[in-house]
Amino acid sequence: MQINQSQALFEKAKQYIPGGVNSPVRAFRAVGGSPIFIKSAKGPYLYDEDGNQYLECINSWGPMILGHAHELIEKAVSDAIQNSFSFGAPTRKEVEMAELIISMVPSVEKVRMVNSGTEATMSAIRVARGYTGRDKIIKFEGCYHGHGDSFLIAAGSGAVTMGVPDSPGVTKGVANDTLTAPFNDLAALTTLVEANKGQVAALILEPVVGNMGCVLPNEGYLQAIRDLCTKEGIVLIFDEVMTGFRLAKGGAQERFGIMPDMTTMGKIIGGGMPVGAYGGKREIMDCVSPAGPVYQAGTLSGNPIAMSAGLAMLRYLDSHPEVYTRLEEVGSTIKNGFNASLQKLGLNYTINQIGSMFTLFMTDQPVTDFNSAKTADLALFGRYFQAMLKRGIYLAPSQFESLFFSYALEDQHVQQLIETNEEALKEVI
Repeated sequence: MQINQSQALFEKAKQYIPGGVNSPVRAFRAVGGSPIFIKSAKGPYLYDEDGNQYLECINSWGPMILGHAHELIEKAVSDAIQNSFSFGAPTRKEVEMAELIISMVPSVEKVRMVNSGTEATMSAIRVARGYTGRDKIIKFEGCYHGHGDSFLIAAGSGAVTMGVPDSPGVTKGVANDTLTAPFNDLAALTTLVEANKGQVAALILEPVVGNMGCVLPNEGYLQAIRDLCTKEGIVLIFDEVMTGFRLAKGGAQERFGIMPDMTTMGKIIGGGMPVGAYGGKREIMDCVSPAGPVYQAGTLSGNPIAMSAGLAMLRYLDSHPEVYTRLEEVGSTIKNGFNASLQKLGLNYTINQIGSMFTLFMTDQPVTDFNSAKTADLALFGRYFQAMLKRGIYLAPSQFESLFFSYALEDQHVQQLIETNEEALKEVI
C-alpha cells in the first residue's frame, strides 16, 4: 500500500497547522506512522489521496450511521443549498428538527440547537448552574465531553492519547469547580456528593462511554445515579453526543430506561454536518435566553444545511427500526467472530460491545473504568492498528476510542473484518 500523497500532505500541513492536523488524535501519534489523508467516501468505504480503499469502522466518529454519502442525506443537502447557506435568522427546519428530536428522545421537552458537541456540553452545564444556583459539577474519569475548560480534567480519549490528561490553560478556579469520580464506582460517587453537599449543580456522564474505548455501565449503575441526583437536587446530564440515535432511536436513555434532566446531542443529528444540541426538562430549558437569564448564542446555530441533513437522517431512523436490529446483529456477529479468533490464537483480550459501538482492548483485564482501560498494551495496539490498516481496515487511531459500525456494512464486510482481524493478530503477536 502506497501512501506517498498522504505523507507529502502531512509534511506540508505541519508547516501551517499545529501538529499538521485540526484534531489531535488524527496525527497517529498513538499508533505510529503518518496519518492517512482522505479524499472521498461512499457507503462502507473510505478512499485516500493515494487511491487506497479502506473498510470504514469509525464513520466520522459516529455520525455516518447509514454509511457515507447516503443518497437521502445528499439530496437533502443539495436541495437546501439552492436557498443559500446560512441566514442567521429563524427557519422552518429548526422548528421541525426540534419537534422531531423531542418526539424521539424520551426526556427532552425543549431543545436548543448549537454547532458542536463541545458547545452543547459547555452550554448544558452553564444552564444547570444557572438553574440550581450552584457552582460545582461532577464528571467521571476518562469521560470526554469536548474541549471546554470544565471538562479537561481526567478527560480520557484524545487527551490521554496525547499524554496530556490535564491541559495547560485551564485555570485553578475552573479545576476546583470540577469534581471527578471513577466510572462504575457508586460508593466513590456517593462519598464525593456527600463531601460537597448542596454545592453540586450538575453531574455529566456518557451513559455508555466512548472516549476511553467502549465501556458499559454496570447493572443498576445508571438508575442509582438517577436516584442520587434526584435526592440531592443535582441536574443529571446524559452526554449522548455519541450514543444518541445510535444505541436506540431515543439513545442510551431509551435503551436503559433512565430519564436524565438534560441531554446533549451531536454527530448523528447533523447527518455528517457540524451540529450539536442540548435539551431537557421544560423548566430547566426555560432558563435559556431569551426565555430566561442564562445566555447562549451562535450565528450558525440551526443553520439550514445542517438542519436539512439532520432532518433527513433522523426521519429515516425514526421510520426504519430495522436499522437498529441490523446494527445489533452486526455488532454481536463481529464480537463473536473476534472472540473466536482470540480463543483460536490463545489470546485473552477484552472486547466491550453494545449495539454498533465496539472496542478490542489489548488487556486481559475486564474494562469497566478508566484505570482498567489504561492496563491495555498501547504499543501492541499500535502494531495491530498498522497491521489492520495495511490490509484495508480503517480503525480509530487510539486504543481509547470506540469503533462505530454503520448500516452500510453487509455480511461480506463483516466477514472480511473478522478474517482480517485474525490475520493482523497473528502478525503482531
